[in-house]
Amino acid sequence: MSTAGRFLATDKIPDLLKRLGTQYHVYAPVQASDTTVLFQEFNEEAQLALEREATLSPKEVFFPQTERLLTYTYQKDAEDPKKSSIQIEETLEASPTVIFGTRPCDVRGLAIFDMVFNQGQWVDPYYRARREATTIVTILCTEPENTCFCTSVDGGPADTQGSDVLLTPVTGGYFAEAVTEKGDGILQDDAFVPGDDKAQEAREARDKVALERELDLARTPQTILKLFSTDFWEQVTAKCISCGACTYVCPTCYCFNITDEDAGLGGERIRTWDSCMFYHYTLEASGHNPRPTKAERYRNRVGHKFSYHPSTYEGTFGCTGCGRCIKVCPVSLDIRQILREAQVHE
Repeated sequence: MSTAGRFLATDKIPDLLKRLGTQYHVYAPVQASDTTVLFQEFNEEAQLALEREATLSPKEVFFPQTERLLTYTYQKDAEDPKKSSIQIEETLEASPTVIFGTRPCDVRGLAIFDMVFNQGQWVDPYYRARREATTIVTILCTEPENTCFCTSVDGGPADTQGSDVLLTPVTGGYFAEAVTEKGDGILQDDAFVPGDDKAQEAREARDKVALERELDLARTPQTILKLFSTDFWEQVTAKCISCGACTYVCPTCYCFNITDEDAGLGGERIRTWDSCMFYHYTLEASGHNPRPTKAERYRNRVGHKFSYHPSTYEGTFGCTGCGRCIKVCPVSLDIRQILREAQVHE
């Protein structure tokens, strides 16, 4: 971190984002409706909402809900109509981007995406290009919500992993610290002024954050494996309606489907989000479905996040504890309670 702490006044943020918008695509949490805050591309009419966790994480910037992967065209052989050739053109786009106002749990979700899409033998070029082109400015949580349980999954309201700039709320604005060279570049803007007089207040604000570790998940990966029988899962998911909302708001869910959309002698390959909570997700061409019930699907969802993922990725849970699935569930299914009951049934 090459730049000393700086101060960013709240009233300077709109002008900062407008200036950044001349060099980057800038996304920030915007009040989309009375109850919904979404990460959207910033414009002068946008109503910023930096005081609360956004309804959705910014994962769609890196992993769009619908994206075109490539286009293709067929060319028939004029001399032999049984023969044809195909031309493929990838549609990889990754413009310089700044995401302003993420929370530590949002960025931790991207770290989990990195393990899946940006490491090892198979790398997703679309995700990697967007990830490398993006600078992330994170606001540390000084007032976690009652649905948050990030400390239970080895995160925390002051987690710095994956961020380029850290903003700590202080009187009149934010105390800003660069974590990476990309973040250092953001702090060169005139909106940031010397902040030595705010450094102590920022330290005290971070130290005062108290979020107890409400779940002990040390044995959960083994516990989940033992609970393969559907009896337990039928009991805890009795009120679930398989709507899939929990998967769509989750910052770490990355299930997708790929389809080829033909149009004459050409078409495009589309990737779209999918959900393990949907009946058709595991439906095979034969008509067989290995997970035909919601109990089996939810068992897989929890099992993946708290057993299969940590066993594959060095103990890292596939969950950031953001609590969005709890807030959005129409029947108030609480994943924390399910994990507690699983421990009792061990």
